[in-house]
Parts: sequence; C-alpha cells; structure tokens
Amino acid sequence: MAKCFSLTAIRDRWFRLSFFLAGLKSTTTDLGDGTVMHCWVPRTREPSKPNLLLLHGIGANAMWQWNEFISSFLARFNVYVPDLLFFGDSHTTRPERTEQFQAQCVAGVLETQGVRKLNVVGLSYGGFVAYSLAAQFPEMVEKLVLCCAGVSMEEKDMEDGMFQVKTVDEALTLLFPQTPEKANEMFEFVFYKPVKKVPTYFIQDYIDVMWKEHLQERIGLVNSLYRDRKMSDLPKITQPTLIMWAEYDKVFPLELGHRLKRHLDENAQLVVVKDCGHGINKEKPKEMYKHIEEFLIDPLLYPKKANQSSGQKAD
Repeated sequence: MAKCFSLTAIRDRWFRLSFFLAGLKSTTTDLGDGTVMHCWVPRTREPSKPNLLLLHGIGANAMWQWNEFISSFLARFNVYVPDLLFFGDSHTTRPERTEQFQAQCVAGVLETQGVRKLNVVGLSYGGFVAYSLAAQFPEMVEKLVLCCAGVSMEEKDMEDGMFQVKTVDEALTLLFPQTPEKANEMFEFVFYKPVKKVPTYFIQDYIDVMWKEHLQERIGLVNSLYRDRKMSDLPKITQPTLIMWAEYDKVFPLELGHRLKRHLDENAQLVVVKDCGHGINKEKPKEMYKHIEEFLIDPLLYPKKANQSSGQKAD
C-alpha cells in the first residue's frame, strides 16, 4: 500500500523545482540497447562560460547531492548534472556495471548535448566515473576534481586491513541500509559529526523512496569497483587534477588520496579537509565549493591559496 505522505518524495519534488528555477532543464537521452540517461542541462547555454559536469556518489540521485552547489556553480559555468545509471531516471537493461560503461554513457549524453570540452567534478563513486571519463575521453576532459574517490584502491587492500569493514558484503550493508538501525550505522560511518536522533519514520521513508529501487543493480556497481582491482591497471591520466579528501574518511581512507597523488605526480594536487568524514558535500559544502571554484577558475595560483586556507592542508 502506497504511503499517503512522504517527506522524502516532497523534498525530491522541491529539489526538482530548485534545479529548474536555478536555470536547468530536465532531459532524457535514449542511448540505445536499453540504456536511458537522465541529465539536468542548461536551459540557455552561454558560450562565454566553461562547461562543468557534476557526477554524484552512491547515496542518492544527483539532485540530493548537488543541490547546495547548483546556484553557485551556475554563476560561473554551464552545468550538466546527470543521474548515473540506476539512480534517478537513468537505467539500462545491459549487464555492464563498470565505471567504464557509466563513463561511456555520460559521454554519449554530452555528445548529444553538443558538449566537446568540459571540467569534471566527481564525488565518491562519481569520482570513479569521472576518472574513467578522463582516461577514455582525454580530448573531452580539461580539468578534473575527485572528492573522496578511492580510484587508487586495490582488491587486496581489504585483506590487508586498510578498511574498517572486513568484507565487501559488510560494506554493502553500510552503503545500502535497509532498516533505520542500519541507516544510523551508516550515518556514523559516513559523517564525522553525524546528525543525532532522526525520527525512525523519516529514516524509513527515505529508505523506501531512495534505497529500495534498483538495489541489486547498485550492489553490482559497487562489486565491480573492487573485483580484481589493481593499481597496475589504473591509467595515468594527464589532465590537471585536484584530489580532495576528508581527514576522517572511513569509506575510502586518506591513504588512498596520497596513493593517487603519487600515481599522478605533478599533474595532481591533494587537499585534505579537516574535521570531516566521507560525506564532504554535506559536512563541508562551503570549503568544498571554494576549492573547486579556485582550482577550476585559477589553477595556476590555486596551490598557494590552498596552503593559506584556514583549517585545511594541501600537498
């Protein structure tokens, strides 16, 4: 029986209206072979502005993760915000679950929109897709920002004790909680200072609306990240890259940020945001936006600015 009242559904509709009022429109692209992707695109594209692609993480659809940033980014960029496959209105009947396939689908949407060059920001899982996009389509991606994205992890890292969870199955129960009790465990895991005493009804409502649909497909996305993953297989991209990491990230430990910085060497900068967990977009949105804007708008001066920022440290 359908619920008569859902705060989550109401908020989702509010986010949709917010995106529209900010200057974006909702589009759906049929990529063929049973693959459809939804993307927010500029209602009016301004040739004088650079293009910016925002790729969300695992937690929810694109609107929930980027709503706080949209108005600020739209002042400086033509912004494109897709729902990745199995989130929002994006889906496929094809069996592929890799970040490489996600990146190919995103590139297909951008080609349909006539976008040839752009900057990319990827948050957590979206960072995996962003990195793959930069590797597969180097002529398209100009600059890259990766936020708490463990692209440098290896399958053996879990066996070696790098992660707080001991198995992928344990990680999945935290990433996709199906009860309010598990959701509270997830909040403790993802945030440095988690919100306390959220009413059980609201948590269950969010689970029912956001975490029930395409659950097995989303589990497949995560499984494909870990399976047979080796640093020796990770391409070395050449685009200027900002690696942004939370000091107390329990999902992808900070060591992975340092490992990626070593892998990319002079092409990358690493910034660590203090007193923050994996949910950096919710805990430190102002700092996150500030770093992204300065890196994309004025990357040559950015290292000096980052080192002078209060409460943060940069490599």
